[in-house]
Amino acid sequence: MDRSISRRDFVNGVAVAVGGAVVRPPWWWQEGVYAPEQDPAYYPPALTGLRGSHPGSFEMAHAMRDGSIGSVLSAARPTGEHYDLIVVGAGISGLAAAYYYRQAVGTSARVLLLDNHDDFGGHAKRNEFSVSSDAGTREPMSVGQRSASQSSITGDGARLLGYGGTQSIDGPDTYSRGARALIADLGVDLERFYTAYDRGFYLRRGMSQGVFFDRETFGRDHLAVGAGVAPWATVLTQAPLDSHARQDVIRVYEGTTDYLAGRTKAQKIEHLARTSYQNYLLHDVKVAPEAIPVFQALTNDLWGLGIDAVPAYALYDSGFRAGFQGLGLDPATAGHLKATPPEGEEPYIFHFPDGNATVARLLVRRLIPAAVPGHTMDDIVGARVHYAALDGAGPVRLRLNSTAVRVRHVGPHEVEVTYVRGGTAWTARAGGVVLACWNMVIPYLCPEMSATQKAGLAYGAKVPLVYTNVAFTNWTAFDRLRVANIYAPGCYHTLVDLDYPVSLGNYHFSHGPEQPIVAHLLRTPCHPGLPAREQHRAGRAELLATSFETFERNIRDELSRILGPGGFDPARDIAGITVNRWPHGYAYEYNTLWDAAAWPGAEKPCVVGRQRFGRIAIANSDAGAHAYTNTAIDEAHRAVRELVGEARSG
Repeated sequence: MDRSISRRDFVNGVAVAVGGAVVRPPWWWQEGVYAPEQDPAYYPPALTGLRGSHPGSFEMAHAMRDGSIGSVLSAARPTGEHYDLIVVGAGISGLAAAYYYRQAVGTSARVLLLDNHDDFGGHAKRNEFSVSSDAGTREPMSVGQRSASQSSITGDGARLLGYGGTQSIDGPDTYSRGARALIADLGVDLERFYTAYDRGFYLRRGMSQGVFFDRETFGRDHLAVGAGVAPWATVLTQAPLDSHARQDVIRVYEGTTDYLAGRTKAQKIEHLARTSYQNYLLHDVKVAPEAIPVFQALTNDLWGLGIDAVPAYALYDSGFRAGFQGLGLDPATAGHLKATPPEGEEPYIFHFPDGNATVARLLVRRLIPAAVPGHTMDDIVGARVHYAALDGAGPVRLRLNSTAVRVRHVGPHEVEVTYVRGGTAWTARAGGVVLACWNMVIPYLCPEMSATQKAGLAYGAKVPLVYTNVAFTNWTAFDRLRVANIYAPGCYHTLVDLDYPVSLGNYHFSHGPEQPIVAHLLRTPCHPGLPAREQHRAGRAELLATSFETFERNIRDELSRILGPGGFDPARDIAGITVNRWPHGYAYEYNTLWDAAAWPGAEKPCVVGRQRFGRIAIANSDAGAHAYTNTAIDEAHRAVRELVGEARSG
């Protein structure tokens, strides 16, 4: 447990950032200006350690929030640059805004994208590892030091990819016409995933879901295997639950009782929308309180909250049926509440090996071809981004490590953006600005906005979460224990999933347990008992105060306890850890337990907040109060239409 894992990649990354001021800057800046991206070794996807909202990406924004940047603003230096459009935020929404703007006004339009992180993509983050077959005894090499051709998953030097944020193209059949057109125009052929994603891979090996009962919560450690394929009575045979709690868990998953008998469908839906799933289980299903911890974290991955703060109807509407089988409901009866398409219409397979980081990379390829080689959705997977080309001489420039701190009109048709890069404030101007950043930041960027609009923007409390990728030298312990993913409701990370079995281009999924693989772990810092937004704020503070060493210790302890009976040794079998910490993660979605805006006819804060402000338009998934890639794209489309339409009418 105490054996060190090499952080050479991480240390190199810090060295690049610190030493950036002395490397060759972009051609249009004077010598000595901070420009770490120009270093040939600059390659953020290969950095391990604490990533996501990494050190250096948020401090200036916090200073802006605290009102302590007056001296920075007063010392701002003009770059002399003028663009047609400046986009604040180079996540999927910001990149899509640049894409749509050039579609609307022409590809000669000059666009500058600014982002506070050291990599583009926002939450669509790519993690890379290079793991040798004997990595348990040898220091792993950073993939940034290897050639792009060395991308095979087999043999020494296996290149592993993981998603550090946005996971998949979820439900593309529900995408708007504009979002579908963008995905298709980028070269994404959704039909390819039906062969690239091996849906039966783990089942063919006899592997299923496990449920890990930890000793702190349930009295002793125990891994129950077979969830989803075996009867629950079989799965829970040795589980540390008393007979009443065990029978209640089985009843929730397999029973067909109508626990709301005597009510109409509409009354049932109304009741479920106003009742947490926890209270539904306790008071309607009448499960024993001792069974509640088994269900507590079921909702963590979608809502970033436990079942105490998520309405029961939200689970049903998302396709979860445990406890609802006998109610006689149909999603179409929701009426005024969101209804999901019937199950079975579209499988959850539209996943690139690095998640939707590939969508971001495809957008960058379209905007700045010199930065991303290749032409197809297959070759993009193994392509190495040339970061030095992002802020080059073309019509579109993407400037990383640049935190916007003030956006203001300097005339009826011009906006000035002040941003801080390498400790120095700079200004650039444009005919219009799209703010594709977190909406809660915008009131600080644009203090001239009305109090009403600021309140709308600030209403949502983004959902904190942690996406951790652990590179394993092998997955023999998972194979021996017959588990491909593990639900651990009482643990630090509540989900442990082996990588999706996807092979695209020259990237091949790990086909044997002796080969390296990435496992994905999820943590949401919930604080049960508090209202949803207060839980998110408390969780955010917790994440910002948590060191990488704390994450690492919990990761090693949890994996050892779950996988130890299968022969797992953390010192031997872990080759690298990347913790993608997102204190501001998912966009806040309105919750019928806590938000009046969740009900029909209510004035939604996101709609109030996203109104165009002069030559400033607002994008990001926050503007749609929906934490999905298609929302980010749609909000970018709307923001650009507002700007271009206003310019033409003016």
